[in-house]
Amino acid sequence: MDGKEIIARRIALELKNGTLVNLGIGLPTTVANYLPVGIEVFFQSENGLIGMEPLPLPGMEDEYLADAGGAFIGAVPGACCFDSCFCFGLIRGGHLDVTVLGALQVDEQGLLANWTIPGKMVPGMGGAMDLVTGAKRVIVSTLHTAKGNSKILKKCTLPLTSIRPVSLIVTELAVMEPTAAGLLLKERAPGVTVETILAATEASLIVPAHVPEMQI
Repeated sequence: MDGKEIIARRIALELKNGTLVNLGIGLPTTVANYLPVGIEVFFQSENGLIGMEPLPLPGMEDEYLADAGGAFIGAVPGACCFDSCFCFGLIRGGHLDVTVLGALQVDEQGLLANWTIPGKMVPGMGGAMDLVTGAKRVIVSTLHTAKGNSKILKKCTLPLTSIRPVSLIVTELAVMEPTAAGLLLKERAPGVTVETILAATEASLIVPAHVPEMQI
């Protein structure tokens, strides 16, 4: 099992029955593949759909059904389509239960930077700023390091997505929760030691006497 699958499987366990959930572009979209049996979640895409699901079978692509990143998706029976005004009304109005977003950086205060890459042309922040500010719960899905450098920092060096802290950070090494006292190490990945996590993390972590292994 690779790191990205570990992250997606662990985040899927955070999703509760009957909730409205937004999945960001890239790694977050794979969370839908690992929902526990018996859990029904309504997945929303900010380009105007509630009720999206992974493509049922190869060859079932529909040019009118795509997620916010342009990837083909399926739609559950009873799915609802709408315009972007209604979509962002849901997000800004506080009706979205959970959003799962990728990250370029997250700091020990739980502040996220995920919309601009130095030296590269990008189309803009998309819905990230609205999602981090408006969703009831914000879960970050990210690899712990990039090119040998930690993505879990003392302070973000890239422009922030929002001044609101995220709710939970899940990497292939650990589960961390921003708190008023600092960044709490809640779980470690299977076979990963606390020492390995600390060595890969620039931010200061609060480490309890016992850090349980994450269930995936």
